[in-house]
Amino acid sequence: MATKRNYMKAISAAPLLILTLLFSVALNSCRTEDDLTESIFDTTIPVVDQSKATAQFDQWLYDNFVKPYNVEVQYQFNFPASDLSFQLAPADYNRSQLLAHMIRYLFYDVYTKYVGEQFMKQYGPRIFHFIGSTGYNATTGTEVLGTAAGGVKITLYNVNEMKPYSEDVQYNADDITVLNERFFHTMHHEFSHILHQTKSYPVTFGQVTSGTYDPMTWQERDSVITHQLGYVTHYASSATYEDFVETLSCIITDTDSRWMTRIISACCKGMRQGDKEEVLALVDSLRIPDFSAPKAPWNSFTLLKQTQEFNENTNEYEDTEVYLPEAHRNPTTVYNSKAGSYTAKYKYEKFRTFSSFREFLDWAPYTTDDEVDGINAMLKKISIATEWYTDRWGLLAFTLRDEVRYRQDHINEWIHSDDVKIYDLK
Repeated sequence: MATKRNYMKAISAAPLLILTLLFSVALNSCRTEDDLTESIFDTTIPVVDQSKATAQFDQWLYDNFVKPYNVEVQYQFNFPASDLSFQLAPADYNRSQLLAHMIRYLFYDVYTKYVGEQFMKQYGPRIFHFIGSTGYNATTGTEVLGTAAGGVKITLYNVNEMKPYSEDVQYNADDITVLNERFFHTMHHEFSHILHQTKSYPVTFGQVTSGTYDPMTWQERDSVITHQLGYVTHYASSATYEDFVETLSCIITDTDSRWMTRIISACCKGMRQGDKEEVLALVDSLRIPDFSAPKAPWNSFTLLKQTQEFNENTNEYEDTEVYLPEAHRNPTTVYNSKAGSYTAKYKYEKFRTFSSFREFLDWAPYTTDDEVDGINAMLKKISIATEWYTDRWGLLAFTLRDEVRYRQDHINEWIHSDDVKIYDLK
């Protein structure tokens, strides 16, 4: 061992001298005036493989997503990254291109306009993954519209349900509703998760309806019931954090009719002092058209009274008293084992027809009930969520709604402008 230690010590200085001499020789023999500014690696290799059939679209993605935002759009089927519990299909190439353009136009450009490009560079998702088909869960009877993984990746399903691009394609109001339900509601929902995981939302939000969250069977709840409990959607009633992001994404993407139906359903439970004025302020913030418009569905509607609900345990109807818009009549049937046949889960009777929303507000029952639910709870949660959005991020949810709606109203002009380029496979 002593010999080995001495040997190592003896050679330790030699390599240093040799390397120093070699480095000096190399500099003196190879150096020119310009060598220090040039790379020894091949920098002419393009970032996009121009030999691929999809090269033109890949270049567009690089220029519009990778360079400005460091975002990858996975439009080709990524089997390892897919949920293998579903039977899934690849996304159509034409539709994938149009969806990518829409994400830029209706999502990135909207946020960038109000809080700058750096905001989306820092907090935006890093991967968008497109799936052509739906993700249907037969066990729960639910459909997956989108998922988010670790605040990094957003997967969007049902891309093949979109209208494909063509020279004469036109997107109408129904198409826009589908786009919002299938893609943009999901994107704002998942992005709001990213934001609240970065900066926590107030604990007071979850305390408003703390006793009625149901993480296991939320999908079995009727939407009217969840509105009357103070939730914007039945999925919002699954957990506090889902409730929070659903509140924000509904503000930004939901239609006027959906909001008015939601408000009417929630008001039927009863209103407290000041609720009427706050409802009118909410409607004003949502930019709902003039209440006097005769064709508006919220200015001419019938209210039903749910009088009975079938109890499958006793096979008997039980008396109930729930008011709801006729458009929300629940057609569900259940099996009556005594009769050996299916029967309606709920029984209704016509209660009253209103000729305007203001007339309905004047009718809505006043209550002093201590329980905070219905429209009162919904208003409280909207206030908490939007204030957090502004205080923590400088974002105005209703302003984003206005911007998104304006862009959607002009979507056909945009689709057929020079801003949208759809490439054929080479």
